[in-house]
Amino acid sequence: MSANQELKPWQIIVSSCSGALLTSLLMTPLDVVKIRMQAQRKPFERGQCFLYCNGLMDHICTCTPPPGVRPWYNQPGRFTGTFDALVKISRQDGVPALWSGLPPTLVMALPATVIYYCCYERFKYMLGYHSNENPNALLPPIAGATARFIAATIINPLELIRTKMQSKVLRYSEIAESVRIAVQHGGVLALWKGWAPSVLRDVPFSVIYWFHYELFKARLLQQYSSQKELTFPQSFACGACAGAISAVLTTPFDVVKTHRQIELGELESLGDHHRRLSSTWKIISRLYRTEGVTALFTGLSPRIIKVAPACAIMISSFEYGKRLFHAYNNDVELEAPS
Repeated sequence: MSANQELKPWQIIVSSCSGALLTSLLMTPLDVVKIRMQAQRKPFERGQCFLYCNGLMDHICTCTPPPGVRPWYNQPGRFTGTFDALVKISRQDGVPALWSGLPPTLVMALPATVIYYCCYERFKYMLGYHSNENPNALLPPIAGATARFIAATIINPLELIRTKMQSKVLRYSEIAESVRIAVQHGGVLALWKGWAPSVLRDVPFSVIYWFHYELFKARLLQQYSSQKELTFPQSFACGACAGAISAVLTTPFDVVKTHRQIELGELESLGDHHRRLSSTWKIISRLYRTEGVTALFTGLSPRIIKVAPACAIMISSFEYGKRLFHAYNNDVELEAPS
């Protein structure tokens, strides 16, 4: 089996899932530190929302601790910087504290990542794309955009349910009733609140990312013609560069999505089913009117620092898994009786 032949679905699932786990394990501590340092300046109040990123997805979190319990994000600490926080949190709260809040977010992030990468690989081969056989640079963006659209559409209702469970501390038996009330007040489309800003950011990101990643990959394979696949460092570098470019170009959409997520989380925590969310264009207009164009690029540097390594870890791990399965399939073919 050559490197251009399609892997079996379960092999793509294992490759993407292992890459997603590795990415979240390596990137989550940085976000935990960021949240703890934010709380150090001003502790989160009950009902207040904040964003938690595990390297795969942004999740809206609502501060709803049980009475008398101090949640992980409001634990005391005096940190002077990122490295200082990593060391002090490990010493004071234990090393596992660096992954506080991670398990609940993986319930959404792992399926979303698996769906996304499985769809991308499938669509890429359906379109006839091959990275080292006269590659058509327009095909990966099409496959990436379609895959992201499907993944976002499937996961959005589940993420909304997760937000409801967290904001109201619902028991599993109360989930159906909460969903029924939401649909009763807003129709079936209420389950896709926040879908538009997510798609508006993630689909362009996927288009830009896969265009550049596959372009860099094809150029390297052409330059090193003896290689059939990228090495781990090569795919890591390609992923980091493609991720950085995509992060810069889609930052305005990320700012809008962040505002919508925070607004949605606060509405859920208040139980307000009647108030409508601000539209995407209304948020853009408000930001531009009050703070100017620079408001749409708020947090650009931190976003690049977060997105570039996350993309690099994910794609290099994914490609490494694919390479192992290609080698395994080749061995199976050679051992099979003719």
